[in-house]
Amino acid sequence: MTPRSSSSSSSTALLTDHYELTMLEAALRSGAASRRCVFEVFARRLPDGRRYGVVAGTGRLLAAIEQFRFGDDELDQLRGVVDEATLGFLADYRFDGDIWGYAEGECYFPGSPVLVVEADFAHGVVLETLALSILNHDSAIASAASRMTSAAGDRPCIEMGSRRTHEEAAVAAARAAYIAGFATTSNLEAGRRFGVPTAGTAAHAFTLLHDDEREAFSAQIAALGKGTTLLVDTYDVPTAVALAVELAGPELGGVRLDSGDLLVQAREVRDQLDRLGATDTQIIVTSDLDEYAIAALAAGPVDRYGVGTSLVTGSGAPTAGMVYKLVARTDDAGVMVGVAKKSKDKASVAGRKYALRRRNARGIAEAEVIGIGQPPDDDGDDRALLVPLMADGRVVDDAAVDLEAARTRHTTSRAELPAAARRLQRGEPAIPTTYLDAE
Repeated sequence: MTPRSSSSSSSTALLTDHYELTMLEAALRSGAASRRCVFEVFARRLPDGRRYGVVAGTGRLLAAIEQFRFGDDELDQLRGVVDEATLGFLADYRFDGDIWGYAEGECYFPGSPVLVVEADFAHGVVLETLALSILNHDSAIASAASRMTSAAGDRPCIEMGSRRTHEEAAVAAARAAYIAGFATTSNLEAGRRFGVPTAGTAAHAFTLLHDDEREAFSAQIAALGKGTTLLVDTYDVPTAVALAVELAGPELGGVRLDSGDLLVQAREVRDQLDRLGATDTQIIVTSDLDEYAIAALAAGPVDRYGVGTSLVTGSGAPTAGMVYKLVARTDDAGVMVGVAKKSKDKASVAGRKYALRRRNARGIAEAEVIGIGQPPDDDGDDRALLVPLMADGRVVDDAAVDLEAARTRHTTSRAELPAAARRLQRGEPAIPTTYLDAE
């Protein structure tokens, strides 16, 4: 037995469900725990009306798997949950299997095998809850963020939802949003932990702290420079805009609008700024924006969008609806056989999957083609989707989880989808999913 750590503050081993370990105990007792298995993560469907999803959280998941260790603290917590033999197995646990998956930032569709885990049952089953909790949350945020950045076009989006969700979810959300094209986050921990660019200036409290807007604006400009963004809707917008330009001059970086009819106000403020000679001063709008509001503001002179609540709640779809299913295992003879759940409305497809994006001669995606048991044939314009992520329990492809690479990958993946994918109207997935059986 390998030495155990008594300090488990970084362990992710208990970020799981009770039944994962009771299944493990029963499988160890029956002897089936050593059977080689293939588990897959996929979504049976997209959130109602969505055209595509975005994979995010893979990098966080791989790091969490590397920290999936049972030290003394974790084992003590599990006494009475599982027997001593199972505790002995867990004391030595280190994931030693292989993982394939869609690289972060990749678009996915119903049935896409976004993660494929190959290991014996004992080592693979206990990762179910951890994989789903990370991928479901981060992919939901990235999918919503992608719709927002698509609606925004070339205008940057700012993630500012930390105050509207759990403190750790806020950090993960900022990372996922960045993958899907958001320019910055307000969350400093996301900056420290993941390198997401951070930005921010002042809230209404700063204005209200001072005796009047002149005093507040002067203090902010003195501290942050004329290129700062001033919040101009605390009292009267036209008065505040005029004062902002008076104090900062045409070098004023921006003004922020956080209430009222944003489209009308943006037009009025743009006219006022231009008349005052502040033609380069940007207009930033916030206030409960989502992809639909962003699209509606496309006709206005808005330069940047700040999004909070709608983003960190997945814009109405706070989970991606992914599941983790056993799709193949060895039989008593050691032969790998496909297995599937047959229950109504929750059926799965048996067999290890391979996926490619079928594209036409112009590089536009036409279908998600999934081979069962072997990779589907590439007709020359297609793109394979599964990449190796872990081999023997170790990360093998840093590029697949690099944040900047994921950001670039998402832009490319979304661009190859048909134009219908970027419509905000409710509709079917942008491309169909086709299964090809090896037999």
